[in-house]
Amino acid sequence: MSDNIITITDFMDPNLDVYARLTENQLLNRANPKEGMFIAESPKVIERALDAGCEPVSLLMETKHVNGEARGIIERCQNIPVYTASFDLLTKLTGFALTRGTLCAMYRPKPRSVEEVCRDARRVAVLEDVVNPTNVGAIFRSAAALHMDAVLLTPACSNPLYRRAIRVSMGTVFQVPWAYFPKYNVGSDNTFSDASLHDKCDSRDQNCSDRNSSVYKYNIDVLHKLGFKTCAMALTDDSVSIDDPVLHSEERLAIVLGTEGDGLHEQTIASCDYTVKIPMSHGVDSLNVAAASAVAFWELAK
Repeated sequence: MSDNIITITDFMDPNLDVYARLTENQLLNRANPKEGMFIAESPKVIERALDAGCEPVSLLMETKHVNGEARGIIERCQNIPVYTASFDLLTKLTGFALTRGTLCAMYRPKPRSVEEVCRDARRVAVLEDVVNPTNVGAIFRSAAALHMDAVLLTPACSNPLYRRAIRVSMGTVFQVPWAYFPKYNVGSDNTFSDASLHDKCDSRDQNCSDRNSSVYKYNIDVLHKLGFKTCAMALTDDSVSIDDPVLHSEERLAIVLGTEGDGLHEQTIASCDYTVKIPMSHGVDSLNVAAASAVAFWELAK
């Protein structure tokens, strides 16, 4: 057996910490982002991360996969540690049954800018404060399948490289370019500077200064400057139907989706070029944001 293949017999082995005991925030490593990591689960997801250029740190797998399903991955990852253990030990890992027996710790890729991922894009998805990683993952999967060129996120969104988001996306977070809008500090004169506004308060909170809500307008202004028309997915008195021909005629279109429950901020809706609704029946007036994204992407990317 190769020297880099290491058998684990104790669930408390420190080599398992990155897989079993570190929280998402600890993996993110805000104090030293260059050392931040994420966990990719299942051979298909790991392959997609490797294809995207992500750097592997270690592998963890059921012993039988070393010369089986994970053999090709081990060869691609070359000399990194490969930790192996019995199925009974690995089932102590939360969600192990969903990993198809193989996990990989990887360094987080360098963040990209909004301008970079939008450079050649015609259709982009914009997520505003979508905090559930399951929804983020599902939206990415739909974005990849239904012709979105990029995904943009506000700072309060759940991170696409959280474990559950990666899993639900089936690794498409490594296929669709994405970027966060910067965090801004808003001065009393409504000027903006990069800061940690969203770390200080939730701009939906009544205790936050009213001027902080102008961050939402500023994000839409950024899209306008990049040449996009913007459509807010929201139900208002002046909403147009999602199949309106004028939407299809736009050369570059940003589809803006709001947080679970509250939907889009009023400043966002007011700043967008269009407010768009999905026609529904049986008195239903809204869909889960992930479901709504799939409908919107399918219709507006035609």
